[in-house]
Amino acid sequence: MKKIVVAGAGGFIAGHLVRELIRMGNRVRAVDIKPLNEWYQVFSEADNMVLDLRLKDNCYQAVNGYNEVYNLAADMGGMGFIENNKAACMISVLINTHLLIASRDCGIDRFFYSSSACVYNAEKQTDPDNPGLKESDAYPALAEDGYGWEKLFSERMCRHFSEDFGLTTRVARFHNVYGPFGTYDGGREKAPAAMCRKVIKASITGKKEITIWGDGHQTRSFMYIDDCIKGIIDIMYSNIEEPLNLGSSEMVSINELVDTVEEIAGYKLERKYDPDAPKGVRGRNSDNTLIKKYLGWEPSTPLRKGMKTTFTWINEQMKKDEAEKAGLNRFNK
Repeated sequence: MKKIVVAGAGGFIAGHLVRELIRMGNRVRAVDIKPLNEWYQVFSEADNMVLDLRLKDNCYQAVNGYNEVYNLAADMGGMGFIENNKAACMISVLINTHLLIASRDCGIDRFFYSSSACVYNAEKQTDPDNPGLKESDAYPALAEDGYGWEKLFSERMCRHFSEDFGLTTRVARFHNVYGPFGTYDGGREKAPAAMCRKVIKASITGKKEITIWGDGHQTRSFMYIDDCIKGIIDIMYSNIEEPLNLGSSEMVSINELVDTVEEIAGYKLERKYDPDAPKGVRGRNSDNTLIKKYLGWEPSTPLRKGMKTTFTWINEQMKKDEAEKAGLNRFNK
């Protein structure tokens, strides 16, 4: 049994990670800035702490007495949030900085940092037919403004804490993770959850059209949460010292993503395009050559399979929300 700290545990990915680490028999301290009632998943088996990890003293409190740290804490969301909250995204650098310092001083054995495909050079993502971003494509640096630069800087900090202080650090670059128990509205959701919400809402209200940001031809690869969790743990306990892609290589256009959701829902919509909305780079995909070389594995859950599970969960949540609103309206009358 290891004693493991998971930072950002109230969020989507980290909530699933806490679940798996507990299932594996570890003692887990789950930490997040949000009140417990706003966490996506809360486990009674964990030591749940509400702390602002941007503050150095709180990082010492979080890691002291534990063996390992998984840092998934950040102020982030989908492209709409990232493009409109660059300063907030940059401030997340305080979390990784102070967690690394506290981990060094408290004798942490291993430290995992969740980076992002947003670190990649934008000039290598101008074609929707992206051949796949190799790990070396992060340099020369031209990362996503704000969020991507914070991630790239924090990667470098992990590297230098390993070189200068002997702290074992591991870094994975996430590519568009999706699945149940995550954000699907409110402005921080990513494309898979947003498309599910839009189609479900249209089917509930009888609406016949959907608005898509950009022209719908921009491409991405989307990784199902189960693959992400396996990759995180495998990378953490590997000998891989360099940042590694963690993403699916099944690239689709946003239009094709909508096709998939419509097929699952059995509900077709007329498409309206908003060219002025945040849309990110034209083409992004994960080159999985290195992860297959090092781990003999790559994320492989088919998009349609993962999206069906995700759609079902979001549909259930939205129906619950509608039922609660209806009950509240009856009560108020």
